[in-house]
Amino acid sequence: MNISNDILSVDAAMVRARSAQAGYEAGGSQRRYDRAALAAGWAIMQPERNRQLAELAVRSTGLGNVVDKIVKNHRKTLGLLRDIRDVATHGILSDDPETGITEIARPIGVIGAVVPSTNPAATPANNIINALKCGNAILLSPSPKGVACCEMLLGFIHAEFDRIGEDRELVQMLPGHGSKAKTQRLLETADLVVVTGSQDNVRRAYQSGTPAIGVGAGNVAVIVDETADLAAAAGKIAASKTFDNATSCSSENALIVVDAVYDAFLAALAAEGGAVLPPSEAPGIVARLWQDGHMNREIIAQDAEVMIDRLGLAGKVPPGTRLIAVETEGIGPDHPLSGEKLSRIAALYRARDFGHAAELARRILLHQGAGHSVGLHSRDADRPLALGRELPVCRVIVNQAHCFATGGAFDNGLPFSLSMGCGSWGGNSIDTNLNWRHFMQRTRVVRPIPPREPALDEIFGEYWQEVGQ
Repeated sequence: MNISNDILSVDAAMVRARSAQAGYEAGGSQRRYDRAALAAGWAIMQPERNRQLAELAVRSTGLGNVVDKIVKNHRKTLGLLRDIRDVATHGILSDDPETGITEIARPIGVIGAVVPSTNPAATPANNIINALKCGNAILLSPSPKGVACCEMLLGFIHAEFDRIGEDRELVQMLPGHGSKAKTQRLLETADLVVVTGSQDNVRRAYQSGTPAIGVGAGNVAVIVDETADLAAAAGKIAASKTFDNATSCSSENALIVVDAVYDAFLAALAAEGGAVLPPSEAPGIVARLWQDGHMNREIIAQDAEVMIDRLGLAGKVPPGTRLIAVETEGIGPDHPLSGEKLSRIAALYRARDFGHAAELARRILLHQGAGHSVGLHSRDADRPLALGRELPVCRVIVNQAHCFATGGAFDNGLPFSLSMGCGSWGGNSIDTNLNWRHFMQRTRVVRPIPPREPALDEIFGEYWQEVGQ
């Protein structure tokens, strides 16, 4: 059989990773796992390294901006380290005399992680820290434009490993330039694959025969109802939509505003630098944002002034414009504005009332982004629960800046993560934020206990009384 050099190089890296992981587990302790995770965290959070990674990320991918990437690298990593600080991932986790079951933490082995160009430092760092915390090795497959940033990150991690005497081979990336063949081999040979980004890669992961965790596509719709604090809602939406030039899958892509407050909300949005374009401008925006069936890389994830110039809007929007909201009614494949735009552009819908707003959100999500999340700005305590019962989403984000909140925040209870599971709606195996729990498995020692077999009437008594035997 002729095996290509690409495949051989992946196999060689996997052999090294398996050897390193075996030693890590055999000589493992909670202290060792924690130190390795902290070393990886400091590798990206140390201010000078963080700045270098952010600058390289923007330079090599052309996406986002340096200032926000520095913030993202810092806060996402700090939040993750807070989440895992006191978590037990080694040894006996529980010993329950009542059930006779003792649970022992066990690593999964070698994690294969496919990471996107939108977050070429923060996402791999998140995966690396979680893997190390749970006793695993990890082998990364970055997107082609993220290779340089991943190499720099691993260099920083290996430097920290040298300081603590840890094995560099625990954290590797696919050698050389990325390719589909290399990624496919990784998917087939790892013990668990974690995929963030391309939905094609997610599908390939699930078809690989390897246990897989993939995350769904983002296309966030946010509802502003008649009870909302409009100034606060506009400020949070603007801050979220413009952060890192909308590279996040959790950035607002559709704003659905109830008619009773539509004009007042637009005024509040204008005060935050949001320019509203009428439906007549939509065809021109679509023509420039999508070219030959693909999003225009000269527009997506760019600074506001660059986006405005390349959309042909210079002089047509107010000075200081930070984001564009395009009024529209269309939803579906024939209406590209209703999908993810990876830019400071949002579709703007006018809803008759809250019920209509919820229906518009449903249609947008079923077109693209099912399972991910929906936002709501409202003072009504019952409406978030209604959306949680009715919409195909795993998260309802209430009165928060969506892209900051969805992946965990210091003022909400979600785990810090850059990978959002979307449940069955999004074709995913998880419905929560990817977190440390997904990087560990358990062995259960099961001992006999006194029997607890119930009599039939204990189980069926009420049922028999109701319908007879």
